Amino acid sequence: MSDTRNKIDRFFAISARGSTLSREVRGGLATFFTMAYIVVLNPIIIATGTDVEKQVIGDGTTPNVALVAAGTAFVAGVLTILMGVIARVPFAMAAGLGLNAFVTFNLASVMTWEEAMGLVFLEGVIIAVLVLTGLRVAVFRAIPAQLKTAISVGIGLFIALIGFVDAGFVRRVPAGPPLEMGIGGNLTSWPIFVFVVGLLATAAMVARKVKGAILLGIVGTTVLAIIVELLTKSGAFSAENPGGWQLNVPTMPEQVLGFHNPLVLFTEFDPFGAFSRISVLLAVLFVFTLLITDFFDTMGTMVGVGRQANLIQEDGTLPRTKQILLVDSIGAAAGGAGSVSSNTTYIESAAGVGEGARTGLASVVTGVLFLVAIFFAPLVTVVPYEAAAPALVVVGFLMMTAIRDIDWNDYEIAIPAFLTVVVMPFTYSVSNGIGAGFVSYVLIKVVRGRAREIHPLLWAVTILFVLYFAIGPIRALFGV
Repeated sequence: MSDTRNKIDRFFAISARGSTLSREVRGGLATFFTMAYIVVLNPIIIATGTDVEKQVIGDGTTPNVALVAAGTAFVAGVLTILMGVIARVPFAMAAGLGLNAFVTFNLASVMTWEEAMGLVFLEGVIIAVLVLTGLRVAVFRAIPAQLKTAISVGIGLFIALIGFVDAGFVRRVPAGPPLEMGIGGNLTSWPIFVFVVGLLATAAMVARKVKGAILLGIVGTTVLAIIVELLTKSGAFSAENPGGWQLNVPTMPEQVLGFHNPLVLFTEFDPFGAFSRISVLLAVLFVFTLLITDFFDTMGTMVGVGRQANLIQEDGTLPRTKQILLVDSIGAAAGGAGSVSSNTTYIESAAGVGEGARTGLASVVTGVLFLVAIFFAPLVTVVPYEAAAPALVVVGFLMMTAIRDIDWNDYEIAIPAFLTVVVMPFTYSVSNGIGAGFVSYVLIKVVRGRAREIHPLLWAVTILFVLYFAIGPIRALFGV
């Protein structure tokens, strides 16, 4: 036994990094319980959306929430174990919030799910090539740091808006203002009451830095929803019952354990179908938007969590950086192939580091727990939007806190950052926000006589976005 422990210690450099086996296990547990909410939230976003042909994932019209939950847990588990074994750092991976919203509301609205996930797969392959050639860092450096921050903030607001809308707290109205609070401007339904209580409770736990606050919020709010439904019989949402539950009517689960084979989802992606359904330019921009969002999420997480774990070297890099980025790029491709959206490195890995994790062994523990979670996928079908949406709003807040890093006194960066942040939620499009930020940034640089400061790669991307925004007028002009 001691020989095995020594081999594990040497392989993961546990003692060399000042850690212990028990700390690594404890850290892996902490990371899992901090980010396990994604097993619920990812299918809430992905599995309930329809594509351009009004189909859901899995070739049908009934949301396959439990199947997508199992797929989410499976892909996250395998990738997190790979991160631990190959990169040997305490970083965990799962489907990226924000990326899944982009896939659902932007890609699937103009193509099939198979084609949308095919683009996610291609994005992962491209990132892998960029990692192997060293171009990933070059692209990362081409975009101003504060514009990268604005992208994260805008995605946070977008996610929060999705949460408010899914819960029915914010609704579209046929006449009058575009949006209103609740029903007729009032919070008059029991499901909305549950959402508000869940939001306040989750926010309070986050403020008190309770470990696993978001997961606890989802579980606690779901229990409250079951009790409220038992007492009020609110029923399912419909045009005749606007005060009903959305997605699922919360009841005691008929099944706690069950197996949904996540491998069936790996036959549901088409890498090149989108290029024949939409314009090549639009398909390229979609892939680019996925790519840069993945870029910045991962880079920020690497630096932040790596610094907390004391893994940053004198030159500012992490040990085995290339391996970290390679596994992360595999995550994007695997997420697309598995129809659960691009997987990325999670900032919640910091929870495990806070418990003492310093090596990849913690990631192996987290990954194994994700694989175990596959068998609890049926529980996801009990969760209504109103119980899951508070987590989306709180995650949106956490992403928005980075706004403090933007210099709002410097209009040269503040205006593009502002447009990036507000255009995303207001147009329900991540790519529109990124494009607005890039185009306005380059324009302001040019009119101020600072065009030479613009990186050639940023010029190229901006030209693509100009064509993207102008594609409608160009078609109208030439009658195509």
